Amino acid sequence: MRTFGRVELAVLALCLVGLLGSWMLYAGTATHPPARQVHGVPAEAAAAAPAAPAAMPPEPSAPTPAGSASPAVRLTAAAGKAAIAGVPARPGTAPQRIIYPAIGMDVAVQPLKPSSSDVESQSIVPPETLDGYWLTPYGMPGSGSRNTTYVVGHSWEGLDAPFNRLSTRAGRGDVFTVYTAAGQLKYRVDSVTTYTKSTLKDSPIWNVVPNRLVLISCYTEDLWGRNVAVVASPAGR
Repeated sequence: MRTFGRVELAVLALCLVGLLGSWMLYAGTATHPPARQVHGVPAEAAAAAPAAPAAMPPEPSAPTPAGSASPAVRLTAAAGKAAIAGVPARPGTAPQRIIYPAIGMDVAVQPLKPSSSDVESQSIVPPETLDGYWLTPYGMPGSGSRNTTYVVGHSWEGLDAPFNRLSTRAGRGDVFTVYTAAGQLKYRVDSVTTYTKSTLKDSPIWNVVPNRLVLISCYTEDLWGRNVAVVASPAGR
């Protein structure tokens, strides 16, 4: 019977330790597999992250067709160039809030300058919130206005959002108030018109008309196909 020397016993011991370590590692990973990655974040971390606010779902709720964006407001080519280049300084004050009692609208207004990609595609897609967005390259409300003031906002499917009501409840003769840092201004609705997405960009609403204000959103019954435009003029005292 062959006896082992000290060197051979040492090698055998190292082999046994290696086998035991490999077995323990395998058993641990079989019981607790690696966390699944979700967009580069472990599933446990993703589950702990707060969900998007329920009040601001993607618009609309149907899946977005491949290669398309959210329903957009179309720009004319001339309007697009103005959006990038800007226009000379105008008198007036930026709108901050709109209250439109006849349709139950009370909405904050944020400034928005169309991006170069918006201009290239001749469309404006405002941030997906419930706020209104004032297009800064055009007019401001107030004395001495030199252009139309435009405020755009999203309509939402399955949610009673403020801009939804432009499609369903706005009417000629309605009076609403625009609040600015300099005070408040009242406007009276001249018209409520529905346009297809392809015709809005060539419509008269983009004509330079001082002191006019236009509210624009997607038409709630056809978010992908149409826009609604509410055109208003100063109501006086």
